[in-house]
Amino acid sequence: MPEASPAPVKSADPAAPVETCPRCQKTLPLCVCAEIEPLDNRISLMVLQHPREQDQDLGTARLTVLHLKKAEFRVGLSWPSLTKALGRPVDPNRWAVLYLGSAKPSDFPTEREVVVLDQKGEPMPNQDRELSEINGVIVLDGSWSQAKTLWWRNAWLLKVKRIALNPRRPSLYGKLRKEPRREALSTLESVGVLMRELDGKPEIETALIKTFARLLHRYHAVKKAEKAAAPPRPRRRRPPARA
Repeated sequence: MPEASPAPVKSADPAAPVETCPRCQKTLPLCVCAEIEPLDNRISLMVLQHPREQDQDLGTARLTVLHLKKAEFRVGLSWPSLTKALGRPVDPNRWAVLYLGSAKPSDFPTEREVVVLDQKGEPMPNQDRELSEINGVIVLDGSWSQAKTLWWRNAWLLKVKRIALNPRRPSLYGKLRKEPRREALSTLESVGVLMRELDGKPEIETALIKTFARLLHRYHAVKKAEKAAAPPRPRRRRPPARA
């Protein structure tokens, strides 16, 4: 059944605070987390979010973490080590970070959507072995510049594997977001691909994409309601025609 449209945003008092969901931190008209049930995942996930990430409406990092039983969400600029960030001891060699470097998906093996890279941004020779050794994935969340800041502020990221995506389909964001690269996806979409390929669980990706679609549906509905409630713009009077 199609999802019911969210209630229109009240505009009587623009200064009044907008109520937000304590679970996903989105305004109630955009909240889609009620239908989210955590799924079992073998590959752990940790999302590191830049503290100035402001995309509350369309951001998907918190929604992603809510989907997985083995997932952590951290907000900050830097942590002393992977162990400190996670709050438990782990082997950095068994973890990977979704890489933000200059690697070009056109240079990746065409049959792979997740590729392990070396320090120069080149695909590693034995992809199956490298991927099988990964126990956890780190995703940096924020704008492109904020994600790069997180990369440079945490030197321990150089000790983990680097993985990049070569997605077959563009993001569902469409024209809502202007991304610097074709392969840039939402956090929901990126983790969906990672869990399908690394964890062998396509059902996780299916659940994540459904949540993303619900969020976009609500977002468009809210914007449509806001536009309908906005006062009409005064028509500009044309200057009188010259004789």
